[in-house]
Amino acid sequence: MGKGLDNVRDIYLDGIAGGNIREAVTKNTGHRYTQHSTGVADGVEGFLAFFEPFVARNPKREIEIVRIFEDGPWVFCSAYQSLNDGAAQWVTMDLFFTDADGLILEHWDTIAPFVDTTASGAGMVAGTKDINPDANTTANKALVLEYTKQVLQEGGFDKISNFVSDDIIQHAAPIAAGQKGMSEWLQSDAAGSYDMMFQLIGQGDFVVTYGKRHARGKDIAIFDVYRVAHGKIVEYWMNQEEISPRDIWGNSGKF
Repeated sequence: MGKGLDNVRDIYLDGIAGGNIREAVTKNTGHRYTQHSTGVADGVEGFLAFFEPFVARNPKREIEIVRIFEDGPWVFCSAYQSLNDGAAQWVTMDLFFTDADGLILEHWDTIAPFVDTTASGAGMVAGTKDINPDANTTANKALVLEYTKQVLQEGGFDKISNFVSDDIIQHAAPIAAGQKGMSEWLQSDAAGSYDMMFQLIGQGDFVVTYGKRHARGKDIAIFDVYRVAHGKIVEYWMNQEEISPRDIWGNSGKF
């Protein structure tokens, strides 16, 4: 386990959940903190300008990190957040780039409302949490890369069975159960077109991509989280956020 994982946990659990914002962001970030969460400005002071009022507005903050792993300098983290006794509930997925000491240099995220009932019936943040360290990371990343290229980007939906198991466990809120549910959603107007994969990382049996879709006239930032077993995608989570207009960004944007 690298220092980056500890630093990400600390900025979430001690900083945001615990309310120790200044201490956490100061000790866990490096010589720069480039921010792509569009409502937050760059740097330590940009982080504080957003999260100090956030903490004041939300005195009750429960945060559970449900999945976290690393791939070299990259750390992926997914969390469930309940604010003020459930008055607001969110699912966040974050990607961090860290330096040689694990200090955070750059951050990307999507934030989506937590959905109690998904189309498949499987919980939005439920499912496998632990990484299988014995799984072949390189092969699993290659599988997801080809799935993204051949099915998502090139529209080869007839090839989906080459990559996705028939009984895939589906956690994405709008997608029905199984391979059939995934295929139908990918060809829907709601899914639109997959325009760009910005990053792909993985550890063991988990692989994550961060990219951009275009659907119904909107650009959408999206994390796709895959668990791979026996050469097929067997479990899937998704978190997506509509990209706000450029003129209200607080930084250089989602990518």
